[in-house]
Amino acid sequence: MKKILQPVLAAGLMLTAAPVLAASPAASQQGIKGVGVVSLPAVVANSNAYKTAEAQRPVTYKAQYDQAETRRAQIAAQLQPLITKFNADRSAPNANQQALQQQAVQINQIQQSGQQELQQILAPVALSRAYVEEQIEDKLNDAVQNAAKKRGVTLILDPTQGAIIYADAQYNMTQDVLDELNTLLPSAQLVPPAGWEPRAVREQKAAEAQQAGAAGQPAGPSTQGR
Repeated sequence: MKKILQPVLAAGLMLTAAPVLAASPAASQQGIKGVGVVSLPAVVANSNAYKTAEAQRPVTYKAQYDQAETRRAQIAAQLQPLITKFNADRSAPNANQQALQQQAVQINQIQQSGQQELQQILAPVALSRAYVEEQIEDKLNDAVQNAAKKRGVTLILDPTQGAIIYADAQYNMTQDVLDELNTLLPSAQLVPPAGWEPRAVREQKAAEAQQAGAAGQPAGPSTQGR
């Protein structure tokens, strides 16, 4: 399920535009005969936990958003005269290419440094989003299985993962999985606990620790002379 959810997590705020493909009541009553189609990005984007967190985050992290916007405006104000001068010097006859290159380097450095600073300011926001998404991810597999059992489905396909050209409405289980997810996780905690790290970071650290431990182990007994 973790691999299935990867496109969902990468999409970020764009997920809010994902549609829920609701099957008609008549189609639901007909049964699926073992096969279903589920759009996991649509399930996540339309889940109560995700939508509530997206609505609460600008309020909870208003200080970070305001600080980032203020700093962004300051960086833009710093860059504007440099960009204006660069464009003017570049348009001049016999422009000094070395001086232009130096100006371009300075502008790029300010832009890159500013972007890193903004990311640092908004780091708590990004951590909050990762925390909410992980809570949803932890319940998504159970939601899919619960919906499959209720519909008698043994095979579920995700159109975002494969090349499903067409599927009749009776195969669509997106709403079913969404209902199960909302039951399992009505809401998600918005603010991660102190010291919390995303799953990818935790797994990377665990792998590094395992490798370091293996490298520090004494060599096994020699088989020579046996």
